[in-house]
Parts: sequence; structure tokens; C-alpha cells
Amino acid sequence: MSREILVLNGPNLNLLGTREPEVYGTTTLDDIVLELTDLAAARGYTLRAVQSNVEGELVDALHAARTTCVGVVFNPGAYTHTSIALRDAISGVMLPVVETHLSNVHAREEFRHTSMLSAVCLGVIGGFGATSYRLALDALISHVEAA
Repeated sequence: MSREILVLNGPNLNLLGTREPEVYGTTTLDDIVLELTDLAAARGYTLRAVQSNVEGELVDALHAARTTCVGVVFNPGAYTHTSIALRDAISGVMLPVVETHLSNVHAREEFRHTSMLSAVCLGVIGGFGATSYRLALDALISHVEAA
């Protein structure tokens, strides 16, 4: 059985560390992925990280994960609020997906309060900065191991 986890990141997350640090902090995406790689390895898992600003590439990454990964930690960025294609991909791959956000989307603009994806995800973790990713990874691994 595979012990690979996909960490999938959507639009503008490649700018972490410099983009609106008052909202998203100063930790870079590379820093987050490096830490998650170490945390996953300590629990016997490998990590594959993908970031794209293109919705279709995120769908393709989910499709590819279907046959190689045990689950997904996914920060869809702004696509959270708009993408039926990503919702359908999550439903179609039948993998546990933890929706993850750096900021507390419910404490922000009203348009960010609705997620098109949450209902088809295992759970949602957000509002804790880079720690949200660590919490999401831990929750995903705990779910996989309990199944």
C-alpha cells in the first residue's frame, strides 16, 4: 500500500513569505513543505508537493493522486470559493482530503465564508498560519491509520 501524501496548493501560494504577510505570515511555501516532509517521514510517509496557479493542473494533480496517494492536504486558495471542477475532482478520486487555509476565512471578507469544497472534504483546518498545514497532515495521517 502506498504511503504517499499529496500536499496540493492553489493560486498565489507560491508567493507566501512576501504576499500580504500581515494575513499569511512570512513563512514560505518551501519552508512549509520542508517541515511537512520531515513530519511525514517521522510517521513513515512520503510527501509529494504540487503548487499551481492553474485550476486544471490542480484537477490533474488530484486525478494522479488517485492511484499513488493515501490522501491529500489541500490549500485551494481562492478556488475554495469558486471551483466546482475541484469539488468534482475531490469527489471523483475518493481520497480523504483535508481542506487547509493559513488564515481564518470566516474572519475575512464575506465572499470567503463559503467553500465549494468543504462538503466533500474529510475536514477543514484553517486560521493557524503554517501550523494549519501541520494540523491537517496530522489529522489526515490519523484518519488513514484508523481506516
